[in-house]
Amino acid sequence: MEIFGVPLQAMMSQLLLGLVNGSFYAMLSLGLAVIFGLLNVINFSHGAMYMMGAFLAWIGLSYFDINYWAMLVIAPLIVGAFGILIEKTMLRWLYKLDHLYGLLLTFGITLIVEGVFRSFYGVSGQPYAVPELLSGATDLGFMILPNYRAWVVVASLAVCLATWFVIEKTKLGAYLRAGTENPKLVEAFGINVPLMVTLTFGFGVALAGFAGVLAAPIIQVSPLMGSNLIIVVFAVVVIGGMGSIMGSILTGLGLGVIEGLTRVFYPEGSATVVFVVMVIVLLLRPAGLFGKEK
Repeated sequence: MEIFGVPLQAMMSQLLLGLVNGSFYAMLSLGLAVIFGLLNVINFSHGAMYMMGAFLAWIGLSYFDINYWAMLVIAPLIVGAFGILIEKTMLRWLYKLDHLYGLLLTFGITLIVEGVFRSFYGVSGQPYAVPELLSGATDLGFMILPNYRAWVVVASLAVCLATWFVIEKTKLGAYLRAGTENPKLVEAFGINVPLMVTLTFGFGVALAGFAGVLAAPIIQVSPLMGSNLIIVVFAVVVIGGMGSIMGSILTGLGLGVIEGLTRVFYPEGSATVVFVVMVIVLLLRPAGLFGKEK
């Protein structure tokens, strides 16, 4: 069976690949949206945190024989702790300054982190095996579905939706939003706003670490894997609307699918289609698809 002259299996394979990429876009842009929406910090080191999560998974397995499932918990915690250290020692002094200062600081942190990993492991990628429980594929009739890629989509969606629910629908999320808009008022209710801000930044970068562990069995673990992805993720955040939680999730998934379809019908444009969409959206709606106009 063919659709517009393209075999159905080929089209579905590219759609699945696009959905997997979209899952990473969604999770990484979600972390950026959480940090910017609640702390007003443009975290350019997000790609380095993603890379660090993948490398921690590889190091855990290669040197300490810690399996994938354990590192899926341990690596985000370590990355989150590193993020907390950055926030407490450097970022918290920049909150009242222009966004550019935070961007430059986090860009410098990116160069340092990438440089450290490059000096130890070079630029060639390190392989990471798919966990045995998720190896193999399932025959759906119209396509062969790799089990691990299906797991990536499900796990990413679960984490993204859970994060959205906590921030938008719970009392904790209300405290977070109120603490960034009127910290003095929230502190009057006995809430430790600086601690809440620190944990929020740690959680945002932990999401990047979690995405890195998910990505490790799919792509080569490399010091440059974050820098290759972060520009696209920033485009996703801009299209969805800076600070919009649900906008980041939906836009990330949608752009991944669009990218997959572009590979089918016009492969040469697959690397730039996200930026073409960004230009069109910014011309029509500068605040982004889900952003609030000022």
